[in-house]
Amino acid sequence: MSIKHFPLSKIAILCGVVLSQQALAEESQDAEIERVAVYGQHHKNYITEQAASASKLGITIKETPQSISVVSRAMMDDFSLDDINAVLESTPGVTVEQIETDRTYFKARGFDITNFQIDGLGIPQERGDVHGTLDTSIYDRIEIVRGANGIMTGAGNPAATVNMVLKKPTYTTQANASASVGSWGKKRIEADVSGAINDKHAVRAVLTKQKADSYLDRYATDLTLGYLAYEGQLTDTTKLSINYVRQTKDADSPLWGALPLFYDDGTATDFDVSTSTAADWSYWNNDNEHVFVELEQSLGTSWFVRARYAYMTNEQDSELFYVYGTPSAETGLGLTGYASEYDYKDQQNLFDVYATGDFSLFGQTHNLSFGVSSADLNYQDKSLYDFTTGNGFPAMPPLEDFDGKAPIPTLEDGLNGSVVEADQRSAYAQARFKIIDPLAVLVGGRYTDWESTGSAYGASKVNSAEEFVPYVGAVYDFTDNYSVYASYTETFAPQSEQDLTGKALDPITGESKEIGFKAELLDGQLFATVALFDARQVGIALADTALSTPDNTVYYAAEGINSDGYELELSGRLTQDLSASFSYSHVDIEAGDDAADGKLVRDYTPEDQVKVALNYQVPFFDGLSLGANYRWQAETSRDQSNGTIPTTTKQSAYGLLDLVATYQFTDNVSATFNVNNATDEKYIHSLYWAQGYYGAPRNYAFSVNWQL
Repeated sequence: MSIKHFPLSKIAILCGVVLSQQALAEESQDAEIERVAVYGQHHKNYITEQAASASKLGITIKETPQSISVVSRAMMDDFSLDDINAVLESTPGVTVEQIETDRTYFKARGFDITNFQIDGLGIPQERGDVHGTLDTSIYDRIEIVRGANGIMTGAGNPAATVNMVLKKPTYTTQANASASVGSWGKKRIEADVSGAINDKHAVRAVLTKQKADSYLDRYATDLTLGYLAYEGQLTDTTKLSINYVRQTKDADSPLWGALPLFYDDGTATDFDVSTSTAADWSYWNNDNEHVFVELEQSLGTSWFVRARYAYMTNEQDSELFYVYGTPSAETGLGLTGYASEYDYKDQQNLFDVYATGDFSLFGQTHNLSFGVSSADLNYQDKSLYDFTTGNGFPAMPPLEDFDGKAPIPTLEDGLNGSVVEADQRSAYAQARFKIIDPLAVLVGGRYTDWESTGSAYGASKVNSAEEFVPYVGAVYDFTDNYSVYASYTETFAPQSEQDLTGKALDPITGESKEIGFKAELLDGQLFATVALFDARQVGIALADTALSTPDNTVYYAAEGINSDGYELELSGRLTQDLSASFSYSHVDIEAGDDAADGKLVRDYTPEDQVKVALNYQVPFFDGLSLGANYRWQAETSRDQSNGTIPTTTKQSAYGLLDLVATYQFTDNVSATFNVNNATDEKYIHSLYWAQGYYGAPRNYAFSVNWQL
């Protein structure tokens, strides 16, 4: 069976029913410090009761005038969504552009996602790519706010903000563990223990270990993750939280670059899904260490001040092997290897302090939040090559015959790299005014002062910018269960490319507009959203080939791209036995005449996506639950023409179906069997780059789970 085309009749039916993978949060009226809760651990409802990514006002998702999706712990557990790639593949409107085995870009509404948070604390990103993979075993939920969210994060694109919410200590003892085995020698163990030291102090620890080979020739990974969390009531009004994360992931024979997608006559290549260009001596090791400290002070009955600090480091050590060129359609020859050593290290210091609470005016209760934040990032990397021994750029055999045995290079030549420092200082405020009982208006803004120094591979990174980002939105409640909303906000993204005079270009600016409808159905068991959006960016740096020289590339500000579309989502419990998450998203992208990159974005971004997750507790077979996770996307393409050979790479529409069955033997022990890509689809991961590689074929996993 092959799922290549999603039938239009089904789309029509589903569009009428499906609206949002959203979550509903109960607004706390407690006078004390916000209570800690762990949601989604032991139930199958895909509603998560809380999401704090879009504001710091303590309002519910229904009261927030933007599209918010939440992937709950329950859904991650059901479908073994063990890394952030798997989570975002199941998120409405998000495209995962996995360009290499250990480097990924994420896109929403036609733009790269560059805004990431951990527990609501923004992590500055100069680029949108994530190296390695982020394991999800330490997170309670993943929140995704689509559209611009500059008031919370500062610089960024009108794409989305991804907030990874850490598991918190619990004051009741809980423990769970799982062990799993899967295709290609995959072995994984997880342990999660939490409990109180006394009635004012609690701790939590998570340990994850995973080793696996791969469907890709020679590729293997070894991941270790440790997490420690402490929470304590220092006084009746003061709470301290400390979290420590350490993750290492070592990869043998990873892809650097990927497979050529066409031959010298313009026809498409069609390799075996296991084909890899990696050498058997290559490796790419990632080591991440994060420390988070949070102090919260209650002020009276409805106000508190929260100060947060994070120190984050990321080190990479690698020797990589890239393959470039266009192979002959007759012989498969014509490719050349390219060896390099790449080392990278960054350090980030993040600080955020804000106050939030309620106030009364004209007989109504309103919400206010204001604060300041800073983010200091410095990174350095270096690249080395082999230009002298002859082993650095070997001629390649046909990839069908390549067994990874490439000459071992002496990587001592052509030292190059980066030393960059970037600082971001911000002040922000946001208020929610209850105009009349059915109508609430949100207004706010963020002022950001950004500066960078240094250079990267000979290109200057010296630049500075300051920008004020406004935000305005409104929510009108027709009833307690139905509301409409509208919002407008802007974005900016600094860039260091220089014009003919040597002056850095002004920041990329953008805006995001959205209107929508939200509903609580089935006594609050189901949440639905319809959203229409319009986003644009202008001033994107584009190389001016007429004025550039081999030693100096000159840039100008291009028109940029516009995207508009709609998203329909539904999430929650349809019946006592059936939980579901469903989304349909559509995006149209337009690019200016000079925005060549924008036209590529339009082609390689799927116009339509459908994502469905179902979990059914079989009523006539006590303890058995069955689930399905289905992702479908429309056709994508990429123009590969080089002036002599008109070539377009196409990826036909396809769907991926994952199946799961879980049996609860006792209250404490269960077993889960997963089948991923059940229909064995062959597809290219991404056309984000001119190269690409194939996704995993059908594979299996079996796990035994225990909980206290």
